[in-house]
Order: sequence, then structure tokens, then C-alpha cells
Amino acid sequence: MVTARGLFVERAPLPALARSPRYRWLVVGTVCVGAFLGQLDASIAGLILPTLEEVFGASLSSVEWVAISYLLTLAILVVPFGRLADLVGRKTMYTTGFVVFIVGSALCGASSSLGWLIFFRVFQAVGAALLQSNSVAIITAAVDRRSLGRAIGVQGAAQAVGLAVGPSVGGLLIGALGWRWVFYIAVPFGLLGTLLGFAVLPQTRHRMERIAARERFDWLGALLFAPAVGLVMMALTFGNDWGWTSPWIIATLALAAASLVGFGLVERRADSPLVDFAVLRDRVFATGIVAGLLSYAVLFGSLFLFPFYLERILGRTPGETGLLLSPVPIAIGVLAPISGIVADKVGSRLPTVLGMLVSTAALLVLAFLPAAGPAFLAIVLLAVGAGLGFFTPANNSAIMGSAPPHRLGVAGGILNMTRSLGTSLGVAATGLVLTARLAAHAGHAVEGTLDVPLPALVAAFRDALVFLAVVGVVAAIISTTRGKRAEQPVGLAPELRGETTAV
Repeated sequence: MVTARGLFVERAPLPALARSPRYRWLVVGTVCVGAFLGQLDASIAGLILPTLEEVFGASLSSVEWVAISYLLTLAILVVPFGRLADLVGRKTMYTTGFVVFIVGSALCGASSSLGWLIFFRVFQAVGAALLQSNSVAIITAAVDRRSLGRAIGVQGAAQAVGLAVGPSVGGLLIGALGWRWVFYIAVPFGLLGTLLGFAVLPQTRHRMERIAARERFDWLGALLFAPAVGLVMMALTFGNDWGWTSPWIIATLALAAASLVGFGLVERRADSPLVDFAVLRDRVFATGIVAGLLSYAVLFGSLFLFPFYLERILGRTPGETGLLLSPVPIAIGVLAPISGIVADKVGSRLPTVLGMLVSTAALLVLAFLPAAGPAFLAIVLLAVGAGLGFFTPANNSAIMGSAPPHRLGVAGGILNMTRSLGTSLGVAATGLVLTARLAAHAGHAVEGTLDVPLPALVAAFRDALVFLAVVGVVAAIISTTRGKRAEQPVGLAPELRGETTAV
């Protein structure tokens, strides 16, 4: 008879793999499959929205929910799933995430209507949340402190590769096989990740049981946390469309604030809180999270802004734009492992501050030299990506290195939630600045960039880039204030290799 307890039994990794002197890096490689898959799916899925308009005869505002529903679900669930993994075992949650993601992807590809596609995208996002909430935690627990930055850098490189190849692969799939293969392509990668997860990842269930014996999952906190994060994401997503002073946005933000206050009150009284505020009070963790939020706002605000620059100012086609933007993820992928190695040797402060300043300088160069040629433009975009690639792994390593071993899941969940919030914040804030400056330079309210005179468009683009550069400078300043990383005892204990029997 299968019991609820039995569903969470974790198997030991294959003995031959667990005994390998490179076992820790096999664990990192397994997690990289999920990291690559997540970014591949995210970068490909955005390409199909125009196609879905035609296939289903739907409006743009309707097909946008294919992307919005996924991002909302992901942002809401990563922290609760991370906390749950701290209690029931990370291997279980991670491998389950692959299975859910595979099923969700297949169902998305087989969808017969836009409504079903949106529903299955939510299901797919549940799997993505299971993966993302555990990925960095698994790496942090498996790798010793001296190699943590390098390991997180390797994972960052895998994400950058998925982000870089997604648009080209997606375009080929849509053209050759149809839009459904944008989702079907995830199935073989997901199957590979599932098999590797079972064969390679260490057991954690028996270790977690010692924690679960004295701690319980905070269901009330999770119920209050979900609307708080979801409503903030909704406001950031629709603020520019609805108007930041509209009754809808005001009501959304008021409900979000009420949920956050309720969540804070519940957490302070909870014996086993969903989010341990002691972790948030840690200086290294707190400064890393805030700086990371701003860095993601810079990255995704830039990726939102650059296509307008390339197509409206330089007159490039969408195909040329995609190619010209490729230096950004390429540079991130190349610099991420280097950043991790540097962080392991000298700490996180130098690479985070230097990385943000390089990206900031590149944005300012582009702001004041808008008519740059293709070669110069490629160098500038490489610098933007290189700076962010140098910043992120070092910052993430500091964040995870400051979290206690029994809070790695929730720390990883907060880290990934920060990415979602930073993405929405960057796009919303940059869009707001661009629209406001377009109106100011054109001398009248504008609906978009199509009918704006070129001089006004160039000036507004410059102002938006300067805004992102200021955000980058603030992130660099915050990074200078981070304290010394606490030496939490991590690294793969013998029992995690399966050398003891699970309880």
C-alpha cells in the first residue's frame, strides 16, 4: 500500500556515480539541465505570441496571458516550494518538477484552444517553480564553500546558453514544424533531466526529517504570501496599460499591501514561518537580494528597450535585431563562470561592484552615442552582458552562502522570486520612463513609438538608458555595503551520497 509518506521516499544516487571524485560536479551538471531548459522555454515562448493571434483569432491582450500566467505562477510558488523542499527533501521536489514540466509542456503543445493553452501554461509553471526553487539550494548543499561561486557561475552559463539559443531555435521550430513544437521541444530535455535527477542527485529526505520533526509547513503564511506577490506582479505588469493612478492599480496595490502586512504579522507569530525573518536581517543576504533585484531590472529593462532602439532608430529588421542582441546572453554565459571563480578567491564585493559599473558605463556610452555602427554596437552590448554576467554569480553565491543549511530552499526561492520581480519591475519602470520622456520631447501625449519624430525618439531613448544606468549605480553602491559572508557549514555530507540508509 502506497502511503503519503512513501511518495516522498528518495533513492540514493547510483553508487558508481556517488563514489566519483567529480560527484559534486555531476550534481551541478544535472541542475544545469533544468537551468538551461527553463531559460530555453522562457525565451522561445515569447516568440509565439504573434503566431497565436493568428492561429486562435485572438487579441494581443488575450494571448499575452500565455506569458503572464506563467510568470505569475512562477513568482507565487518559488518561495513556498523552496520552504517545502527544506522540509520534505530537495531531490523529491526537483525530480517531480521535471515530470510536471514535461507533462505541462506536452499538454501546451496539444492545446486545442487559447484557454486550454493558458491553463496548461500554469501547470507547466508549477513544474518550473519546483525546479527553480531547488536548483541553487541543491548546488549550495553539494559544493564546498571554496567552489560555490564557480558552481553557481556554471549554472548561470547554462541559463545564458538557453536564453541565447532560444530565439533562433524557436524561430526554426515555428517555421519548420509549427508553434506546437515550441512546447514539445522541452519534453526530451525534461526526460533527460528526470533520469539524471534520479541517478545523480543526493538523498536529502532523511536529513530533512530531522528538521520536519520540529518544524511544520506554514500554510497560513503561504496563503497570504501568494496574493501579496501575485498582486504586486499584476500591478507591475499592467501599470503602464491601466495607468498608475487608475482605480484598478490603486486597488491592486492596496490589496497587495494588506496581504503583505497580514503575512508579516502571521510570520512573526508562527513557530515555523514560511520566511524566517532572521535570514532577511542578515546583511549579506539582504544587500544581495536588493542589489540582485536592481540588476535584473537593469538587464530586462535593457532587453525591453534595445529592440525599440534597433528597429525604430537604426531601422533594423526584427531578424537583424535578434541577431544583434545575441552578444548580451553570450557575454553573460562566458563571464558567469569567471565571476564565480573570482568570487571564490576574493569574495563577492569586487565582482558585483565592478560588474554593475561596467554595465552602467556601457549603457551611458550607448545613450550618448546612439548612431553607433554595428561593430561598435556589438562591443557595447557585449560590455552590458559581461558586466551583468560578472555581477550575478558572485551575488547569488553570497546570498546562498549566507543562508543556513536548513533554509537553503526558501533562500533559493526568494532569490528566484527576485528575478521574476526584477523582470517585471525593469520592463514596467523602463516603459514608464520611455513613455513619459517621449511625451515630453514630442510635446504631446503619445501611444507608442511609431509616430514620434526621430529626434524626440532618440532623446527619449537616451533618457531611458540614463535611468537604467542610475539603477545600476545604486545596485553597485548597495553592493559596496555588503558585509563579510558568514561561513555556513555546507558541502556534501557522507550520508547525502547514499552511504547511510534513509529513515
